[in-house]
Amino acid sequence: MIKNITAITASSYLGMFFLGVAASLIGAAARNIGLSPYQIGLMITAQNIGFMLAVLISGAFADTYAKSKILFTGSLILAISFGVFYLTKNFVLNLIIMTFIGIGIGTYEGVTDAMLLEIHSKRQGLHINVNHFFVTLGSIIITLYLIFLQMEWRAAITQSAIAVIVLAIIYAQISLAKKKASGGSYLQRLRVLTREKIVVVLFIATIVVVGCEAATIGILTTFLMDLRGFDQITSKIGLIVFLVGMAAGRLLLGFVTPHRQISRLILALFGFSVFIFSGLYFLELGVFTSGAVFLAGLSMSAILPLMLTLAGLLYKEMAGTVLGTIKVAIPIGGILIPFLLSLVSKYGSFQASLLLFPLSLLIAFLILFFLLRSIKDFEPVLL
Repeated sequence: MIKNITAITASSYLGMFFLGVAASLIGAAARNIGLSPYQIGLMITAQNIGFMLAVLISGAFADTYAKSKILFTGSLILAISFGVFYLTKNFVLNLIIMTFIGIGIGTYEGVTDAMLLEIHSKRQGLHINVNHFFVTLGSIIITLYLIFLQMEWRAAITQSAIAVIVLAIIYAQISLAKKKASGGSYLQRLRVLTREKIVVVLFIATIVVVGCEAATIGILTTFLMDLRGFDQITSKIGLIVFLVGMAAGRLLLGFVTPHRQISRLILALFGFSVFIFSGLYFLELGVFTSGAVFLAGLSMSAILPLMLTLAGLLYKEMAGTVLGTIKVAIPIGGILIPFLLSLVSKYGSFQASLLLFPLSLLIAFLILFFLLRSIKDFEPVLL
C-alpha cells in the first residue's frame, strides 16, 4: 500500500494533468475529428454536465469515504471513456461518452484538492496552486501535441487512456483513512454552507473567473486574428502565451502567498485582471499585445486555486463538501459567460461582446471587496 505523502501528492497532480488534457480535447482535436461548431457546443455542454454531477457527488463522498477509492473509480471511468471515444462515428454515442469523460475528470476536481488539504498540514495553498498548474500544463501539452506537432489525435487519446489506467492502479494502492464528516448528513452540511455568505460569494466569483478563462481560451485566437492582425500561427502562439501566463502565475503565487494574505491577494488579482483585460481588448498595444496576453493569463492564474484554498481552510471539517459545492460553479461559468459572449457578438458586435470580460471581473471584485470584513473575522484559522 502507498502511504508516502509525496507519492500521494504526485498522484493528485497527475490526475489534474489529465483533467487538463480532457478539458482541452475537443478544442484541440475538433478539426481532426470533423466536428461542426454546433457539435462542438453539444460536446462541451455534455462534458460540463458530467463534470458538474461528479464534482458535487464526489466532493460530498470525500468527507465520508476514502478519497483514494473515489479517485480509483473516477480514473476507471475516464480511462474507459478515453479508450472508446470516437471508435465509431455515431455522434449521439460519442456525446454520451463525453458525458462520462466529464464524470471522470469531475471526480479529480471534486476530490484531489480536499485530499491535499487533508494530507498536508502546511503550505496547503502552494499544493492547491500546483495542483491546478497541472490542469493548465495538461491543456498546453495536448494543444502542442495536436496542433503544433500534428500528431494523429486518436493515438494521443489512446495513450492517455493507458496512462489513466496506470493512474487508477496507483490510486487503488493508496491508503487513506475514511473520514467522518462533521456537521451531520450531506444535506445538513449543504444547508449550512448555502447560508454562509462567504461560500455564496466564492461560488459567484468562481463562475466569473472560470467563465472568463474559458471564454478567453475560446475566442483569443479569433480576437488576435480579426482585431489585431495576427495570422494562424502567431494567434495560436498567443493562446499558448496565455496558458503559459496562467501556469507561471499558479506556480509563482503558490510559493509566495502566506495564508493570512490569501483574501487580499484574491482581491488584488481580480482588480489587476480588470485593468489588464480592459487594456488587452480595447487598446491598440502593437508589439506589446503578446505581453498583455501573458499578463492576462497571469492575472487569472491563481484566483481559483486561492479561493478554493480559502474555502478549504475555513471549513476544514467538511472541506470535500464545501469545495464540491463551490466547484459546481466551474461548469456553470464555462457555459454561462461564453454563451453571453456569443449572444452579444451575434446581436451586437464582437468588439462589444469583449466588454463582458472587464465588466464581469469588476462585479466580482466589488462583491469580494465588500466581503473582506467578513473574511477578516475568519483569519485566525488561516494561521
